[in-house]
Amino acid sequence: MLVGFSALCERYAIKLAQPLRVKSAIGTVRSHHEGQGQVENHYPPGYQPEDDFAGHFAFGLKYEEIHLEFFARLFTTIGPQPLEAWCRQEPFGQYARRAGFLYEWLTGNTLQVPDVTNGGYVEAISSKAYLTRTTVNRNRRWRINNNLPGSADFCPLVRRTAAIEQALTFDLNDALHDLDNTFGADILMRTASWLTFKESRASFLIEKEADQGDRIQRFAHVIAQYCGQLEDPLSDASLHTIQQGILGQDALGLGLRRSPVFVGQSTMREDIVHYIAPHYDDVPRFMNGLKAFEQATRGAAPLARAGVIAFGFVYIHPMRDGNGRIHRFLINDTLIRDGAIPDGVILPVSATITSSMDFRVGYDRTLDVFSKRLMRRYAGCYRFGELKTYEDGTRSNFTFTEYEDARFAWRYPDLTEHVLYTCRVIEHTVRTEMADEARVLVIFQRAQQQLKEVVEMPDQDASRIIRSLKENGWQISGKLKKTFPLLDDTTTAQRIVEAVRSAFETHTD
Repeated sequence: MLVGFSALCERYAIKLAQPLRVKSAIGTVRSHHEGQGQVENHYPPGYQPEDDFAGHFAFGLKYEEIHLEFFARLFTTIGPQPLEAWCRQEPFGQYARRAGFLYEWLTGNTLQVPDVTNGGYVEAISSKAYLTRTTVNRNRRWRINNNLPGSADFCPLVRRTAAIEQALTFDLNDALHDLDNTFGADILMRTASWLTFKESRASFLIEKEADQGDRIQRFAHVIAQYCGQLEDPLSDASLHTIQQGILGQDALGLGLRRSPVFVGQSTMREDIVHYIAPHYDDVPRFMNGLKAFEQATRGAAPLARAGVIAFGFVYIHPMRDGNGRIHRFLINDTLIRDGAIPDGVILPVSATITSSMDFRVGYDRTLDVFSKRLMRRYAGCYRFGELKTYEDGTRSNFTFTEYEDARFAWRYPDLTEHVLYTCRVIEHTVRTEMADEARVLVIFQRAQQQLKEVVEMPDQDASRIIRSLKENGWQISGKLKKTFPLLDDTTTAQRIVEAVRSAFETHTD
């Protein structure tokens, strides 16, 4: 027999975009099984709750996971009566109080029951099990410490799984200090400009726009100029500034979108829809919710905050264009703001994402955690019909009929896997990508120094010679000889080749 939230989900025919992860049932002995993201728990008969709303909801709060999408849909379906009856029957019970608080917080409606006057304050959700607000808001009516990390309009949750807790032990500052100690602060600062450009180029590669030289340069400038510098990076004005920097001043449709948007691909036969973003009328309230999360969780783990803010942004998809690049910009922006990385240092996270099939597939798979479930729920609810011009100038024939119903899912995403992926990317970026770039610079500097011991020349000329020799297998090309006639001298040329090659071979050894 099913108990807890699954029992209520089945009883009231609640259809979810994000399914309940935990299913509980009464059996003969207690058992736990977890696989493929689902958990099945069996409990002995002594755990059997009352077979009514209060019994099952209290069981769920006690033994299962918080699922805000489910709560919001359930409360909308059943109305206030079952909760009012429960709160009158157990006016001081912690589970009744939590349920009453959650109902009012999620629905915006007030239950017709008296305020709670006795009992200690209890957490809305467990701070041991979830990423929560760093400063709680006391709700006197229910004697609840509201530690939910967002607003009712947008409240992403991150479960503190063993994997998450382990990933968050990575000390970004310590790792950067190790790089300083190994290569020197000067080397790392000299790599900053190249890393910024590398991040920009890789970000465009993710968007399948690798040959956009001017736009890559613009985005590199945006990263260097604005990361950690804007007073409120999630404000309309800041997003407009970032987007304009990425797309150019003459781009159309700057600012928050006023048109429908989906993420997909076009084939010879049809458009394939991978993800549908919220209705444009909902974008401002969702962005306010994301800002509420950013403010409420200040002081919490920077890696977790960066993951939620970045992926929360991309699911809201508030801009007409540039959402993917801004989403990855926000990772560095958050880390700088939180003091996790020094101002001026850019982690080339996009470069890590594109560095291997594992990370690239992992990125797509992470985005799919939410989007695939959403599309599975609403697969038959969109179409392409009459072309329409929207207020922001977008011409679209896309129509989605379930914006109101899907709002429950968009408002309350589970971003646990997204934080886990962000942590993986950042750790690899520092320990591998940045370390490799520092090593390359050290070798290049050594090659320059050794080359100049043979022939004194400007850094620009030395760099050109080094790159040419490396690319041509330590052979002097005819083009290089034409540019630098001194290479016609066999002795000088051989000394230069040996000086440059030895710098690279010394490192290899």
